[in-house]
Amino acid sequence: MYSAIALGLFVSVADHGSVAVALPSIANEFRTDLPTVQWVMIAYALTISSLLLPMGRLSDIVGRKRLYVGGFTIFLVAAFLCIVANDIVSLIGARVLMGLGASMTQATSMAILLSAFPESERGKALGLQISALGAGAVGGPAIGGFVVDAFGWQGVFFLTVALSVIAIAAAQVVLDRKRTDGATSGGRFDLVGAVTSTAVMIVFLLAMSNGAEMGWRSPPIVVGFAAVLGLLSFFTIWELRSRSPMLDLTLFRHRVFAIGIASNAMSYMGISSVRFLMPFYLQAVLGYSPAQVGLVLVPSAFAWMITGPFGGRLSDRFGWTPFNVGGLLLSAVGLFILSRATEMSPLWLIVVGTVTQSVGTGTFNAPNNSSIFSVVERRRYGVISGFINLVRNTANITGIAVATTIVVTVMGSQGFEPSLAAVSDSGAEGVLGAFTTGMKTAYLTMSGLVLLGAALSVLKGGRDRTGDLPEGTGNRVEETEAKS
Repeated sequence: MYSAIALGLFVSVADHGSVAVALPSIANEFRTDLPTVQWVMIAYALTISSLLLPMGRLSDIVGRKRLYVGGFTIFLVAAFLCIVANDIVSLIGARVLMGLGASMTQATSMAILLSAFPESERGKALGLQISALGAGAVGGPAIGGFVVDAFGWQGVFFLTVALSVIAIAAAQVVLDRKRTDGATSGGRFDLVGAVTSTAVMIVFLLAMSNGAEMGWRSPPIVVGFAAVLGLLSFFTIWELRSRSPMLDLTLFRHRVFAIGIASNAMSYMGISSVRFLMPFYLQAVLGYSPAQVGLVLVPSAFAWMITGPFGGRLSDRFGWTPFNVGGLLLSAVGLFILSRATEMSPLWLIVVGTVTQSVGTGTFNAPNNSSIFSVVERRRYGVISGFINLVRNTANITGIAVATTIVVTVMGSQGFEPSLAAVSDSGAEGVLGAFTTGMKTAYLTMSGLVLLGAALSVLKGGRDRTGDLPEGTGNRVEETEAKS
């Protein structure tokens, strides 16, 4: 079962990285500019993020295998439509459809894996998932670069089609519906909650992604965040009153769940800031080529991939607290090391910093997710799986936006154009130093944020053993669904 799910995770994650490599070729093919062709990526990511929560809940109702296989079928068809697209609009539309399919697979994969392992091995299952995600993150750009060079940008989608066929066949043969769907909750699908949560995510992600460029005080951004607050307030009221809510918000009353979600967000904000800013630093400041930058960052990706299963398995034996706290402390140390970078820093400093942070993140992630699931009934694993993935995606975008804002603010305060484009395009003396100063400030800020997550993890408490379900947790939803 793990092999089937791992292949599916690899395909959906690797697709993102491989398509990113293909963007220049796509822009040349359709004679379009960079802001337009970027929507090939944005539309895909936005669709996934906005639909993860509804798809997770839907899997708890209709069955996880059914949704997983259906999602991969949509993903496959959409990849074929990308191949035959004859203009950029058609390609972006096909990517939206791919995002729909990917949201269905990503929202259910974690729940399916957990259903295949006993609760005493929850950390092991989540660690294996991280390993598959890491493999996709490492392999996507590398495979994409080779395929684009050899076969053109369409080759990326041909490969996705081929791998998707194998993933669907493996899922149909290997996944046992009794094991994957035996603990689903049934009940009604909260359509109002689904539409509202989707709207919240779309508006929030668009506002957060464009805030640094348009200005955080610009009318569209201010209106966007005001709309988010209004929609979120309505969603909260609706969910608390609903007999079959999209997400049981009473879970946040349990500190293990609440702190687990919060520290998850802080961790991903830290690592996303590194992934986004480091290529600018390595290329513009230290003078490395894009291919060399990829090689520099590969060790950190492998570190994450290796330490994920390690931390997960040990947390099954020793509890999650040591790995939650220790992992975040390591991640904060890695960020602090990177904050010491200058215009003349040796390469080993960057490698040590990125690897240290990745080891910390890998050690933290599976045990923390295990703690979150420890207070959730198995029949609601689907929606929580989708919610955890949603938190990850949202934190990634938020981390990039916050880091970018810090960097451009520092650059502007030193008299340079407050834009990351100036780092690559401008020949003005001192601009690289201003960027480096801003980057250091951003990494120090993120290090402090991750340290806060470590402090909260100390306070998490709870029953530090897998399989423990605090009395009363999740009962409201199951009781009301039984009555309905």
